[in-house]
Amino acid sequence: MAVSKGSEPWILMVTARSPTNIAVIKYWGKRDETLILPINDSISVTLDPDHLCTTTTVAVSPAFDSDRMWLNGKEISLSGGRYQSCLREIRRRAGDVEDEKKGIRIRKVDWERLRVHIASYNNFPTAAGLASSAAGFACLAFALAKLMNIKEENGELSSIARQGSGSACRSLYGGFVKWVMGNDASGHDSIAVQLANESHWDDLVIIIAAVSSQQKETSSTAGMRESFDTSTLLHYRSKVVVPRRILQMEEAIRNRDFQSFARLTCADSNQFHAVCLDTSPPIFYMNDTSRRIINCVERWNQFEGTPQVAYTYDAGPNAVLIACNRAAASLLLKRLLFYFPPSPDTELTSYLLGDKSILEEAGLQTMKDVENLQAPPEIKGGISVDKNSGSVSYFICTRPGRGPTLVVDEDQALIDPRTGIPKKTGPYFGCFDEFARQSHGSLVDGIDCL
Repeated sequence: MAVSKGSEPWILMVTARSPTNIAVIKYWGKRDETLILPINDSISVTLDPDHLCTTTTVAVSPAFDSDRMWLNGKEISLSGGRYQSCLREIRRRAGDVEDEKKGIRIRKVDWERLRVHIASYNNFPTAAGLASSAAGFACLAFALAKLMNIKEENGELSSIARQGSGSACRSLYGGFVKWVMGNDASGHDSIAVQLANESHWDDLVIIIAAVSSQQKETSSTAGMRESFDTSTLLHYRSKVVVPRRILQMEEAIRNRDFQSFARLTCADSNQFHAVCLDTSPPIFYMNDTSRRIINCVERWNQFEGTPQVAYTYDAGPNAVLIACNRAAASLLLKRLLFYFPPSPDTELTSYLLGDKSILEEAGLQTMKDVENLQAPPEIKGGISVDKNSGSVSYFICTRPGRGPTLVVDEDQALIDPRTGIPKKTGPYFGCFDEFARQSHGSLVDGIDCL
């Protein structure tokens, strides 16, 4: 069995951070529910983990008598098949571990008997259509792999993360990532591959409009199953439309061709939601605010004669808007704040989260600046403008980002090394309050992100 120097009980821990991702060519529909094998390829952009991420600490000790997990400070069950699948596949690949400094040695065969404690923290709303489960399961697989000294590359790990949440496989890489659907029934060839790293197209700026942090009425898992069973458009899309779009999107990313990128991203988002409407009974993930944001972007792009911004929506009402550069992002932010201003008593810096430097670039320092914004030039004279104060909870400004990383500072671990249970205070209890106060639910609520 695992041993350590002396007779004191020990705990060995690893902490990691993993980003979320947003699909620009969507995954919707599975040919295998258990292994989570998709019916088409998909492509995503990884978002900067400095702004949107999951932090996970995994700990092992001979004193632990069962596997346990806490999400955002609340203990959740690990009895679900997807958690068990991830733990089983990780343990099967575990290697020998030796920590000379702590005097800990764990043999490969010991991992089947050792139990783990897991603490995970999302700095953005769970189950609200922002791919929290993608970041969560990617971080879980990555952290456990480091703890158990697994030698496989991220491509192999992506096949394990995929079995927890489909799009989690794409969060194991930064930049632009393709989830290859694969053909083998075992799923061994259904993995993520990186198309380009985060610095390849670093002009892009991403603004997320958090329209709602409420849990979805129809989960992605249920919605996908219903679409697969009832939507003829879904099967036409997966067989005819997506294969062509994948090739076109790969070329657009390779050439940094924003016009093509924007056209494909918007078209694929719209078609995904058309599939949801083609489902019986129809599924409604967007709301009126979602559609107003689309109108805002389409009107501006048409006025300019070339796309300035692409929009995409996953299984929820929150808009992900991708601007071609920071100048366009500043103009986009002005439009968003004009149409969707915060309430008068709101601090502007709490309404725009993430990369707040975009406020200064847009010339927006105070709420007075927002109140003084003029109507965009694409609004024709005499057309009344409806402002929708309060319909957006907040905005997040971010950019393409890197993949998972280890957190080497042990003080930032989520688990107390003396007790093996989550800390009550520390760097993750307060620093993300702007997001965390919005965050409720369980990692499994939104388990199949796009």
